[in-house]
Amino acid sequence: MSQIQVRAVRPEDFDQWRVLFRGYADFYEVEQSEEAARTVWSWLTDPGHEEGALVAEDADGTLIGLAHYRPYARPLFAAVGCYLDDLFVAPGSRGSGAADLLLARLREIAAERGWSVVRWITADDNHRARSKYDQVATRTMWVTYDMAPGR
Repeated sequence: MSQIQVRAVRPEDFDQWRVLFRGYADFYEVEQSEEAARTVWSWLTDPGHEEGALVAEDADGTLIGLAHYRPYARPLFAAVGCYLDDLFVAPGSRGSGAADLLLARLREIAAERGWSVVRWITADDNHRARSKYDQVATRTMWVTYDMAPGR
């Protein structure tokens, strides 16, 4: 783990980030256009946009993991939390400690910014990730629903 560095994404990271983000979309079987990926990239590299990104970089300078996150309001608690939208480590780098380092850095960012919690969801059948998450966070009782916009 000591040879893996976690840092904020940089504009020159696009090509390597794109490989990781494509792997993430493929893992969840989401069809993702290049236009959609470029939209997300524009968010991540816009200092005024709420979405932030961390990357894990190995000793050779290869990006092996990513984390996308943003603040969200928690009215019931009169607080702001951190929502981890995406966490992905390249299959060949799983078990390297990259996920631990990405989550640890996100915990630090949340503390630095005064955010009250770091929250995320994952697929019920994502057993490997859930095993990791059970080590670093508390599973909640909440059930998630999606509702399509419209009438």
